[in-house]
This record gives sequence, C-alpha cells and structure tokens, in this order.
Amino acid sequence: MTEAAQGNTQTVFNIEKLYVKDLSLEIPHAPHIFLERENPQVDMQLKAQTEKIEDDIYEVVITATVTTKLGEKVMFLIEVKQAGIFRLNNLPSEDVEPVLAVLCPNILFPYLRETVSNTAVRGGFAPVLLSPVNFDMIYQQHKQEQAKAAATSH
Repeated sequence: MTEAAQGNTQTVFNIEKLYVKDLSLEIPHAPHIFLERENPQVDMQLKAQTEKIEDDIYEVVITATVTTKLGEKVMFLIEVKQAGIFRLNNLPSEDVEPVLAVLCPNILFPYLRETVSNTAVRGGFAPVLLSPVNFDMIYQQHKQEQAKAAATSH
C-alpha cells in the first residue's frame, strides 16, 4: 500500500524565505548629536504579526522600533520589519498558533537583532545589542489576557 492510501501524512515546517521587509533610520539631530559624549538610553518596542498567504503558507513579521535618547533628545531611531515566509503542512490545528507566535519569531529575531546593530553602526553609532526576547512567555501572557477578557465579557 502506498503512503497516501494509508493516510500517512508527514508534518512539514519549512522556512521558505527570510527577508527585511522594511528598514528605516532617523537621526533628527545630526550632525550635532555626534558631538555628545553621554551614554544614551535605549528603548525597544516589539510586535509580531502573522498573515496567511495560502493554505499552508504564512508570513510572520516582527517589528522592532529602537529609540535611543540622550535625556529628551533623540539620538537615532531605527525601525526594522524582519519577515519570513513559512510553510506548515499537516500540523495539528492547535499547534499552528504557537508555531507562528513563538517558533517563527524565535527564528527571525537573530536576523532582526543583527540588522538593528548593523544599521546603528552604518549610521555612525556604536552597535546596539538587543537582549534576547522570550516569545514563549509573551505568547503565554497573551493567552492569559485573552482568557481573562473572555471570562469578564460573559
């Protein structure tokens, strides 16, 4: 008997493509900001989005907005959208969301981190080394918030 006749389907997770979808660098106070010698404060905002492209193909995008300030003065602002196209075949439906919310961002984050650092250096600044992000914890918190919201709406 063939595999198809037996109904034996293999789970597939493929990275089809990794790419920078959008990148911007703003240095609003150049060239004067380069004369400053203080240590800046770095703030990072992070969000993830998923879009179904075809039946088993998804695009996952993580966006980081990194703002570096001296007091109230912005030294530079970098925004990076690091994206990937992922193929998920024969994955149990309850596993699709965690794969897209945790595994895919974990794959994308090192690329995003490198792009942020390289962009800062090309802008004339020291590298920005972003701390690792626990996407599993973020996902679990999101699920808890959804459960609380559902419980309070009933």
